Amino acid sequence: MAPIRMLLSGLLGAALLLPVQSYAGADDGRTRTVDYRGLRVALPADWRVVDLDRNPDACLRLDLPTLYLGHAGTQTECTGRAVADRADTLHLEPLDGAPERADIPTVAVDSWNVLREVPPRSDSNELRYALRRSAVMATVSYGAAPDAVRTVLAQARAVAPPPAPAPAPAPTPAPTPPVPAAGGAGPRGTQEPFKGEGFDTCTAPTQKAMDTWRADSPFGAIGVYIGGRARACAQPRLTARWVERQAAAGWHLMPIWVGPQPWHNAATGLSTDPSEANGQGREAAEGAVEAARSLGLAGGTVLYNDLENYTDRATWDAPVVAYLTAWTDRLHELGFRAGAYVAVSSGVKALSAHYHQAPRAMPDVLWAARWNLSASVSDTDMGLKKGTAKWAGPRRAHQFRGDHDATYGGITLTIDRSWLDVNPAALGPIGGLPRLS
Repeated sequence: MAPIRMLLSGLLGAALLLPVQSYAGADDGRTRTVDYRGLRVALPADWRVVDLDRNPDACLRLDLPTLYLGHAGTQTECTGRAVADRADTLHLEPLDGAPERADIPTVAVDSWNVLREVPPRSDSNELRYALRRSAVMATVSYGAAPDAVRTVLAQARAVAPPPAPAPAPAPTPAPTPPVPAAGGAGPRGTQEPFKGEGFDTCTAPTQKAMDTWRADSPFGAIGVYIGGRARACAQPRLTARWVERQAAAGWHLMPIWVGPQPWHNAATGLSTDPSEANGQGREAAEGAVEAARSLGLAGGTVLYNDLENYTDRATWDAPVVAYLTAWTDRLHELGFRAGAYVAVSSGVKALSAHYHQAPRAMPDVLWAARWNLSASVSDTDMGLKKGTAKWAGPRRAHQFRGDHDATYGGITLTIDRSWLDVNPAALGPIGGLPRLS
């Protein structure tokens, strides 16, 4: 992210802070309070408070301690894809109109101060509580553990009669029938080939943006961040219905999982021990498949693991290869195909160097990041040896331009651009790719 963008983001965030009031029992400036729809929430003093009704473009960032109020809007200010430090955040919105998200668990409770003692497992470090008595949906995001932000929610108090109760969504939204990730009708577990330009953005765009860009942009594919502990932005619009609508419109979907990363962080980091990284890869695959199925994505869909660039190859190459081969093996066991988004200067080199050791465990599709503005998947652009058979054929994607604003049909999004040549049907049986000689 460019320094200017970071500065503007910070100024916009500061402008959205709401005035708050102290009340009897506040803790000497260490706690401040906010009233919302009959609830009074006591927050740590360093939390931001962002009113989404006043600025619908605000991004629901997961790396800054924040209380978000109201339904999410366009989130056009979102940038970034993965974050090292996930923060505690709380998003309160009216229960009426809250989306039926499929990417994180939702639990219906009668009161904010009667939460389940053991929260449900969440591979993306997010939970939702449908507070029926208060008619409020509370989304909890956290770093290593949800305890602190759950305590903030549990200690809320009523300061006004609650609105009329609204029906709570089902704890586990029922997914729509699986759809091919390339869109259009087809047998379960199949995808259509795609060759052309695609983009990814931090949070799922509005339907208006998707329809406009489908008509006016050069893109036919979109990368969608379906979960993972290092995901940078919340996904309030990511529902099974959203996925279904984009597939029906002909978009080629690239579901992305942002799991542990090659950096030192207890909550979001990859282990430097290859054996532990192997276990993390299997766990990431299981979380990604659960999210994909909830979103209605069919078996056979390529799920991409976003693993960011690193410079210390002596430390990270071995665990990165262990992680991505375990990711691939476990996805195959679960009936899905594996993709890996990696940088040419690090992950591509590591996978390529170890390809001969475990060709069947290598990701089915290689998505290489090299911001050289060359829209192709040639060996050179992919960072591979010229004339190689590795990932030859329709098994490649190249992210050729990074974080920038693009406008089509009057709608601006912050995106990365990629060129794809992917045909899942030509990959052969899952787990049965031919060995290289």
